Amino acid sequence: MADKKKSIEPNIEDLVNGWLKSYNLDYKLEQESLNSEIDKALDEYKSKSGGDGGNRPDAKLLLQDEKLNYYPILIEYKGYKDKLVKFDDNGKVDNRTSKNEPNYKNINNYAVNGAVHYANAVLHYTNYTDIIAIGVTGYKKPDETIEHLIGVYYVSKKNLGIGQEVDKYTDLSFLKKENFNNFIKKVNQLSLTSEELELLKEKREKEIKTSLTKLNNDIYRNEKGLSENDRVYLVSASIMATLGIPGEVTPLEKSDLKSSQEEGSTDGEIIVRKIEAFLKKKNLPIKKQELIVRTLKNTLLSDNINKPINGESQLKRIFSKIVDDLGIYYKIGLTTDFTGKLFNEMYSWLGFTQDKLNDVVLTPSYVANLLVKLARVNKDSYVWDFATGSAGLLVAAMNEMLIDAKDKIKSPQELEQKTLKIKVEQLLGLEVLSNIYMLAILNMILMGDGSSNILNKDSLRDFDGNYAFGKTSEKFPATAFVLNPPYSAEGNGMVFVEKALSMMEKGYAAIIIQHSAGSGKAKEYNKKILEKSTLLASIKMPLDLFRGKSNVQTYIYVFRVGEAHQKDEIVKFIDFSNDGYARSGSKKVHNNLKDMDDAKKRYQEIVNLVRFGKSKLNIFTEKEYYEGYIDPLNGSDWNQTLMGDTKPTLKNFKKTVADYLAWEVSELLKNTEREDESLKK
Repeated sequence: MADKKKSIEPNIEDLVNGWLKSYNLDYKLEQESLNSEIDKALDEYKSKSGGDGGNRPDAKLLLQDEKLNYYPILIEYKGYKDKLVKFDDNGKVDNRTSKNEPNYKNINNYAVNGAVHYANAVLHYTNYTDIIAIGVTGYKKPDETIEHLIGVYYVSKKNLGIGQEVDKYTDLSFLKKENFNNFIKKVNQLSLTSEELELLKEKREKEIKTSLTKLNNDIYRNEKGLSENDRVYLVSASIMATLGIPGEVTPLEKSDLKSSQEEGSTDGEIIVRKIEAFLKKKNLPIKKQELIVRTLKNTLLSDNINKPINGESQLKRIFSKIVDDLGIYYKIGLTTDFTGKLFNEMYSWLGFTQDKLNDVVLTPSYVANLLVKLARVNKDSYVWDFATGSAGLLVAAMNEMLIDAKDKIKSPQELEQKTLKIKVEQLLGLEVLSNIYMLAILNMILMGDGSSNILNKDSLRDFDGNYAFGKTSEKFPATAFVLNPPYSAEGNGMVFVEKALSMMEKGYAAIIIQHSAGSGKAKEYNKKILEKSTLLASIKMPLDLFRGKSNVQTYIYVFRVGEAHQKDEIVKFIDFSNDGYARSGSKKVHNNLKDMDDAKKRYQEIVNLVRFGKSKLNIFTEKEYYEGYIDPLNGSDWNQTLMGDTKPTLKNFKKTVADYLAWEVSELLKNTEREDESLKK
């Protein structure tokens, strides 16, 4: 039996270090310090084998380009022919397992995978957003000469930390001072297609679920003495304290918390001061700053959470876990997906999903985007939400406005001014529940900050339509309304719609609501709405849209505001029961949403059908889309379906059986959970 080939890593090390020396570069070897920030980041991050810290790249540099931007360069050596890089099925560096956990086997055994792992440590725990990860391996040919292989990858906030190959290289001379600027220009030209970016986002989304589950297990099952609100406030406070503002507020680090009992130096007081500095530099209104800080202080300054046990306070322990498990997601700018998952998880911590009425239900991001498009939101829209929850709909609106602005404004200066105006002046949300209000504030701050006019008010009783901050004497000139209301409110929530539309002069509205609101439960509110607004479309949504949270049939209603509905006005009735997605209600399923039938194209077609009519029929047919009429004096005829051939097809039968079985399983699981809970009592 032939002996296993011996690693030639020492030879590769000598070769590459020789290059670096010949280039007159100030490189550092494995045990040497590059700088304290990077050293600390490498120590904080899980090691290549999954242990606690101690990451040591074989070589590292910190190089500066002509624009004075710094780039950490992290190099990993291996000594076998086939150990340069391990890819996943999509051709990306494979550093995650099928369970969305770090693939330490690949990280430890492949040069590029290890270097990308180091780069993510720097991305996670420092302010560097652009890192070069280099893997080098090699082998001896039969004639004893050495053949080397090089992989050069760009790891950044832009590519969500996954890494992109820059180019093929036979040495590292691109790092030489005279060549480095051209290399960085090539790096800056790298881009991801929309499809690639979508795949990466989906991959990161799966990881987020794993991280949040871990956070829940580590903190909220193991840490004692914390209320539901405490849990939410601790996450909110920790994230705000660690965000930082470049050049103005340094991010709070785990090492900054000393678990001291000295007055003014407790961990809670340190976090509070950091949050105060952060909010001040964010230029949030003073009253809002005071409200946020006052709310968080009740948790952060409590004696129990700051009392050291075995030299460490509970607050520091929890803060460290939050930073470790969640930090990477807001560092790489994955804010939409991150916050959506985060708030979904925190809703469950608050216990609202167990409420009989299911009044606090997170709108899925793809549904939020649909509502925003149906309300015809663009860069010049003024958008409000009268039951904003964690501000998911406003976040979707803000994204749509910013995209439109970027597409249409070609002056960088004008775009900057417009971006600020969108965030500060063109969004308004109201949330009456204080703990959910804190989620909304955090959400908007993470998204780049449209939090100025997120109000902790009852939209039905103490809102006069004015700006809350800044232009307090001026009415908010709303032109778009989006809403997923609490269905327990009057008229299944149509009371919110009636009030909001009555305060608007023009524009469009899109709401998602329980079906009974359109078939009699909100008759009087609907008639009032139609006195000033026109119903453009009624869209039947999938029954399992909110599977696991709410089992009600929902509809989307789209309005044109400012014009009374005429009896001869055509209404577009659309059966969107098949939106192309398959959903799983199981908590054990890592990704409970799968595109099975051109879902994204179906959602776009719905937007086109509502706007332009049946000429846009493509995937859908006239069996799912028809144009009809309602009686504006009725108010209970909004959920119409096409009458005609009712003979079921085999496809219809299979879908009906599948839906029924899914419902049966869901009910069985619920009963089992109830029995389990009763046994625990």
